[in-house]
Amino acid sequence: MQNIPEVKLGIIAVSRDCFPIELSKKRREAIVNAYDGAIYECPITVENELDMLDAVKDVTLEECNALVVFLGNFGPETPETLIAEKFDGPVMFVAAAEGDGDLINGRGDAYCGMLNCSYNLAMRHLEGYIPSYPVGTADDIAKMIDEFIPIARAVIGVRNLKIITFGPRPQDFFACNAPIKGLYEIGVEIEENSELDLLVAYKAHENDERISAVCEDMAAELGVKGNKYPEMLPRMAQFELTLLDWAEEHRGARKYVVFADKCWPAFPEQFGFEPCYVNSRLASRSIPVACEVDIYGALSEYIGACISNDAVTLLDINNSVPASLYEKEIKGKTDYALTDTFMAFHCGNTPSCKMCADRAVKYQLIQHRLLEPEGSDPDFTRGTLEGDIAAGDITFYRLQCDSRGNLRSYIAEGEILDVPTGSFGGIGIFAIPEMGRFYRHVLIEKHYPHHGAVAFGHYGRALFEVFKYLGIADIAYNQPKGLPYKTENPFD
Repeated sequence: MQNIPEVKLGIIAVSRDCFPIELSKKRREAIVNAYDGAIYECPITVENELDMLDAVKDVTLEECNALVVFLGNFGPETPETLIAEKFDGPVMFVAAAEGDGDLINGRGDAYCGMLNCSYNLAMRHLEGYIPSYPVGTADDIAKMIDEFIPIARAVIGVRNLKIITFGPRPQDFFACNAPIKGLYEIGVEIEENSELDLLVAYKAHENDERISAVCEDMAAELGVKGNKYPEMLPRMAQFELTLLDWAEEHRGARKYVVFADKCWPAFPEQFGFEPCYVNSRLASRSIPVACEVDIYGALSEYIGACISNDAVTLLDINNSVPASLYEKEIKGKTDYALTDTFMAFHCGNTPSCKMCADRAVKYQLIQHRLLEPEGSDPDFTRGTLEGDIAAGDITFYRLQCDSRGNLRSYIAEGEILDVPTGSFGGIGIFAIPEMGRFYRHVLIEKHYPHHGAVAFGHYGRALFEVFKYLGIADIAYNQPKGLPYKTENPFD
């Protein structure tokens, strides 16, 4: 199941009719030659609205789903911005720097034209991605195109996404409740189902002939040490096939699917296992399954998967690091203060490829205490993938709809420390510069829930641009020490 878009990029050059059209053509060709990747070069250089219609038709026939609109000279303000209206996909606007000809007949004034381009986009309420400095040589613009690809991939994915849920959001986790209005505003579809619908579908997959092959794949992934309950694999394989089939049968008019499922308290007893390991496997294949019917958690994960083109996870911003552990393992070995660190945890939904080698399928300790007889061996609470999450760079982020229906987001780059947690679940010690202030003046102050999405690498720049493109006005981040938050007491 291909659940991440493939970006098919095109480039259209535009030219103002009082400037030499050959200047735009020549500069467009230079970009295509400089770009080390696949890009369709539209042969139509746009000078007027009819050219614009022909150019959009041409790139559409070539199945382009993202565009570079290149101002090779000043550019025609109306036609160039209408490309963003007529084309069904994300559009980047860039402009040519001078220096490849004389400054009389070879001057293009695209530096000036980009100002009017941005003005016209705003006047028409059109979206367009404009890089931080959008004017450059062919080599410069080739680099901008590279940076645009993951942004375009995420925007295409979001606009073709369906979130499938099972079960109402849990009563004791109101933080996972959020208006679905925000989904429609950015083009996401949602299908809400009952847990009973899922249970009926699961039972229909009993004795599915594909189960044995999935069990073999699970056993190979876990290895001998990680496969502590081999007798559980058929149940979990049956569930994995249930979700994958549901995605195929219910995607409808959408190309991509993520899930947000209610995983407790009824699930383990009725299905006979915890769904966490299966969730981790789907996340590793770019099909996030968010815990506790966290629809915006699932959406956030998917955006990170599109940007990173890699596995992601969803974790609780869970507990502070004990001072004794900090003193022994972190202080003096890094520049992080105790308040820069915290433990991020979930029951066992992080993909195995992002965990330490000793990860294994275990049982959900909290649910075992709650649902199974005291002192008994775990039974249906088995099925979590547990162990420390591997050290490395991360980006912690979330897109959320608040109680008034407004979309907002946060992004913070940091790392997972190579320090054993000594705890249970899928867990790691995270370090984010100025996390203490960020925790108080963003996460608490702006009423974010306890779930955060994790991308494995530093992707803050791309996430910021995606959120801007989607129209998110409030994009918070972990501000450095010298930059106070609006709600931060200056006398502290």
